[in-house]
Amino acid sequence: MDTIFALASAQGKAGVAVIRLSGPLAHSAVRDLTGGELPARGMNLRTLRGPDGSRLDNGLVLTFRAPASFTGEDVAELQIHGSTASVNAVMRCLSDTDGLRLAEPGEFTRRALENGKMDLTQVEGLADLIDAETEAQRKQAQTILAGGLGQLAERWRRDLIRAASLLEAVIDFADEEVPTDVTPEVRALVEGVMSDLMREAEGVKIAERIRTGFEVAIVGLPNAGKSTLLNALAGREAAITSEYAGTTRDVIEVRMDLDGLPVTLLDTAGLRETEDHVESLGIALAKKRAEAADMRVFLTADPSELDVQFQSEDIQVFPKSDLRDEGENGISGKTGHGVDALVARISRILSSRSTTSGIATRERHRVALINAQQALNAAISVLESGPDLYDIAAEEMRTAIRTLESLVGRIGVEDLLDEIFSSFCLGK
Repeated sequence: MDTIFALASAQGKAGVAVIRLSGPLAHSAVRDLTGGELPARGMNLRTLRGPDGSRLDNGLVLTFRAPASFTGEDVAELQIHGSTASVNAVMRCLSDTDGLRLAEPGEFTRRALENGKMDLTQVEGLADLIDAETEAQRKQAQTILAGGLGQLAERWRRDLIRAASLLEAVIDFADEEVPTDVTPEVRALVEGVMSDLMREAEGVKIAERIRTGFEVAIVGLPNAGKSTLLNALAGREAAITSEYAGTTRDVIEVRMDLDGLPVTLLDTAGLRETEDHVESLGIALAKKRAEAADMRVFLTADPSELDVQFQSEDIQVFPKSDLRDEGENGISGKTGHGVDALVARISRILSSRSTTSGIATRERHRVALINAQQALNAAISVLESGPDLYDIAAEEMRTAIRTLESLVGRIGVEDLLDEIFSSFCLGK
């Protein structure tokens, strides 16, 4: 295995920069830089010097012995002053060291996966944590990174192995008297796993929205004040506003953090009949994005006048309350009346939806859960036919077990790895 290194902290000037090394030559490379022996595990303040003895910088040196490290290999970290020149000088020395090479994106984490320090769902959780922008995203990523989904998958796997072994025991002793009917215990184990799989699969859509962000579309007639409201919600001039109808012709997006949830607000073209070709394209796009959004805010006194279906958790408010008194349900982006109340309503609705999210967060997870559930459905159906078909039921359970193993990356995921790790930075 090559010894790799990379800058693990952000590029640019900073108080401290962290350079990470992993592999069989990690510790010897650091000894060459510091000119002396290092403790097997610990932290020391050392001066780093180049091959000619010139001083590069001084900083903290941390060493970790395999397998008690992030990657499972010998690991060292250099915490030096975060100037661009200091970082470049140390990185040049490492590049010139025989046996060392610059790490590829995500290669440290990939080695952690290959050495059994993490499962694939934890790798995905780490990627989500790095990208997390809101509190809900941070909590979700931490649950995955802590191994929540992997622990569930392992529990399901143990239950299914137990169920399959009970059936196989009956098959092995088919010519002898089996004192106990194993069907009730097998059914209980399989149905318990199926119930968990169904619940997690149903929660993936909301969990994925927490990870990627909810979309809330603002819809209404032309000149209803949609862009003015978007600007008020964003706190900046995100959209052009004017007194002329049809100003907005594209979908304008503003990303916000609402009570810890990531939300993208969509300002759409005013919905009306028009002979203007460009405006009609904008209206068609507005309808498409509004229908696909997680919820809609209707700026109108009558939602039926808009060619978009009003759904149960959509919000209707009366626009331009600065021009007429519409009471508590009125809103004005110009004066700010009703804006805070609208934000609170959106947050309350989306927070309520978020309570139904599961630990599984990706479409890959959902597909694996459904495939395992289908195999167990088949196993239950065969189980009803009696001991003569127990071998088929056991095989269906093994199919479900293999699917769960692919979920955590034990088997059959090699084609996914390059795609997953390409999104990581060099130092991870």
